[in-house]
Amino acid sequence: MATILRTLSYKYQWLYDGISSLATLSVGGETKFRRLALQGLTIDSNTPILDLCCGAGQTTRFLVQFSDQVTGLDASPVALQRASLAVPQAKYVQGLAEQMPCKDQQFDIVHSSVALHEMETEQLKQILAEVYRVLKPDGVFTAIDLHRPTNLLFWPPVATFMWLFETDTAWQLLKTDLIQLLQEAGFKNTRQTLYAGGSLQVVQGMK
Repeated sequence: MATILRTLSYKYQWLYDGISSLATLSVGGETKFRRLALQGLTIDSNTPILDLCCGAGQTTRFLVQFSDQVTGLDASPVALQRASLAVPQAKYVQGLAEQMPCKDQQFDIVHSSVALHEMETEQLKQILAEVYRVLKPDGVFTAIDLHRPTNLLFWPPVATFMWLFETDTAWQLLKTDLIQLLQEAGFKNTRQTLYAGGSLQVVQGMK
């Protein structure tokens, strides 16, 4: 069931967008959700930002409201085609997150929105090493993703969503300490903020 629903949600953008909209209600809607990971960051029109695993540009369209130098990276050419049509203001690059076709110290901010839970733990380590490489000194990695709920009332909807739409890697992330992985990759000033009964986490780290 999970594989079928997951496949359908990626095949039909309207279904994916609908699921995303419902999932963000717990934090006040999609606009607030997409901006949670940007809180506390200094961004202007000249800030180079990488939208890591940008998909069809769901978060990219918010990032371009802050900066004129947004790059979206994704492994899927189909997703990038959708993103380029939806958000033509950004630049797009096809590539793997663990082997980015980007220069060293290219970005001030690397942003990831609900993409890390798609990765195996070893992939996450490789990705964070790559993020560190492409960030400028004092650059920031910021991400929002799933977290093990701290409020038991949030467990039923989270578990149902994951059973229907996610794979084993999402369950693995619930057991993963992202802050520890960031620190192991060399990041400093790391912090974690929880939302929606602890079911969502925003993590940040500075190079």
